[in-house]
Amino acid sequence: MTITYLKRGKPASERADDDAKVRATVEATLKDIETRGDAAVRELSEKFDKFSPPSFRLSPSQIEAAVSKVSTRDMADIEFAQTQIRRFAEAQRASMLDIEVETLPGVILGHRNIPVQSVGCYVPGGKFPMVASAHMSVLTASVAGVPRIVAAAPPQKGEPHPAIVAAMHKAGAHEIYVLGGMQAVGAMALGTETIKPVDMLVGPGNAFVAEAKRQLYGRVGIDLFAGPTETMVIADETVDAEMCATDLLGQAEHGYNSPAVLVTNSQKLARATLAEIDRLLAILPTADTASVSWRDYGEVIVCDTYEEMLEVANDIASEHVQVMTDRDDWFLENMHSYGALFLGPRTNVANGDKVIGTNHTLPTKKAGRYTGGLWVGKFLKTHSYQKVTTDAAAAEIGAYCSRLCLLEGFVGHAEQANVRVRRYGGGNVAYGAAAE
Repeated sequence: MTITYLKRGKPASERADDDAKVRATVEATLKDIETRGDAAVRELSEKFDKFSPPSFRLSPSQIEAAVSKVSTRDMADIEFAQTQIRRFAEAQRASMLDIEVETLPGVILGHRNIPVQSVGCYVPGGKFPMVASAHMSVLTASVAGVPRIVAAAPPQKGEPHPAIVAAMHKAGAHEIYVLGGMQAVGAMALGTETIKPVDMLVGPGNAFVAEAKRQLYGRVGIDLFAGPTETMVIADETVDAEMCATDLLGQAEHGYNSPAVLVTNSQKLARATLAEIDRLLAILPTADTASVSWRDYGEVIVCDTYEEMLEVANDIASEHVQVMTDRDDWFLENMHSYGALFLGPRTNVANGDKVIGTNHTLPTKKAGRYTGGLWVGKFLKTHSYQKVTTDAAAAEIGAYCSRLCLLEGFVGHAEQANVRVRRYGGGNVAYGAAAE
């Protein structure tokens, strides 16, 4: 096997150090919110966003005023995106069936898919107002049937961002708060005097938001542990350097620590992509951010074979994987660790981020090995139930249960079964100690 790195990013040890720096700050902040509630939330909003309104929750008239500021074209685009996302989420929901089966005569087992009862959806708005995140979280929760959807986003220039408010409102948010960062996720999860706590937190955010969700997990559910956005391009000579470089830098502009990786079996394409990235960084308006990400986290990996490319890709388990080869469907069949796949040169990661219909909240930091991204099923809990409808079934299952309980030493458990055998078995069934 020959795998060559033409460019490497920061080593894993340095990335771990970066993560560790935010933990103490987040822990102290969450403790403060839990102790002092609204007062702590207001101080944090004043400190980080210079924002302290009479109420952080928008009234119906304030929502209407914000929505009225959105241009007709922008509103039409938001509605188009939400239509695509709703269609796919509804199809996913329809695939999740309640079931009920009779496994033995008189033994009925089943499960029901029940929505989480309250969800807090965070929509980032720091460097970029992430309007699309409102669709991905609020709309998907709405399709799942969540009865209370709380949405929060930071202010922009001292006021609610009109397009974000419009997207939240049209997606089905029941409560909208103008709050950002740790104070938003902390308030939604822990509750304050004016904000009732939620059962689950979803949505992307910066390193502090991600760490707050990590520390709150268990007290509330979360969608997934999300780090900085990641992108991988798997390409051969069926595409050119401009396509590869554009797709890498298109995600590197997210932040200063967004990994972007090219995996290819072509030295020629690899070197041409490096040169094209340099050319694009000289003219890209967001180059101040993208260039740092590319410098510190960009990688170019050249393999000999498609099998090696596949092995490398599955090992890295990137959040977004753009596949542009002469065998895209082969990668679809054989990739097992990733966030989402974007197959062929006609699509791209930005489609998935903004409009095409799949969800853009995806696993990072190798979490694609054990989870997929946010989808309608994340808002549903699958709960089992059982019922026994005949005396014969109660006696038969009870006898087996009694003996298996005693095998483990659980006498009280066994007696739960024994009483059913005595009651429904007519004295003809061997169980518990009597069976020995």
